[in-house]
Amino acid sequence: MQGIAKMLKKDTQTVKKNGLNYVIGTDGNPQRFTPWLGDCFSFLYDYIMRNSVFPKKFDGDMSKHHQILLRELKDVHGKSVLELATGSGSSSNFLLKDNQYTGTDISPGLLRRAVKNFRNAGFKNAEFYVTSADDLPFDDGAFDLWLCILSLNFFDHIERVIQEVYRVLTSGSIFLCSVPVPERSKPGSTIRGKLYREDELARMLQENGFGFEIVPDRNGALLYFSGVKQ
Repeated sequence: MQGIAKMLKKDTQTVKKNGLNYVIGTDGNPQRFTPWLGDCFSFLYDYIMRNSVFPKKFDGDMSKHHQILLRELKDVHGKSVLELATGSGSSSNFLLKDNQYTGTDISPGLLRRAVKNFRNAGFKNAEFYVTSADDLPFDDGAFDLWLCILSLNFFDHIERVIQEVYRVLTSGSIFLCSVPVPERSKPGSTIRGKLYREDELARMLQENGFGFEIVPDRNGALLYFSGVKQ
């Protein structure tokens, strides 16, 4: 894996604590953010996803979710992978451990759980950054695969996020995303964040230099899609 200094933008400084990399802000202190769930509830995150969000909000199945993503990533080996909104590290369930992984999130509490999950899954090359998705600290062309699982609806500036990802990916890089969409949601279900329709997601990605291809599997409210940086 690239060394941290080689992967970061010029003049970007970080400090590492409890397995997490914090970006030093202009005030000389580590940058901090306000997670929507709050770090004090991070220990409940997996329980909430498994027992409430998937069956009640998404009307979907978590095991099928992991199976779909594992199938889509089964031939991905030795890649430099960037994940936005890593959460508690669920991608350790479907990303092969010979990849070089960089996870980002604004929640240190969730990222600390991700560190443990990736370690337990046998990943040797995994780094974790407390950072905003619309202002990534990484150099241009630092990665060749982008993951964003169940998180696009939480970004305040989604097109800025897509532009940032475009910047840090190499030419020809691929991405894989999943997100709930309104046209697949069951009536009366309340899903947090801003939901975008399939055609809106396709437009934003295509207008910012990405291809867009639907993964045909159905799993409740979830849409799975992939593409290539043009």
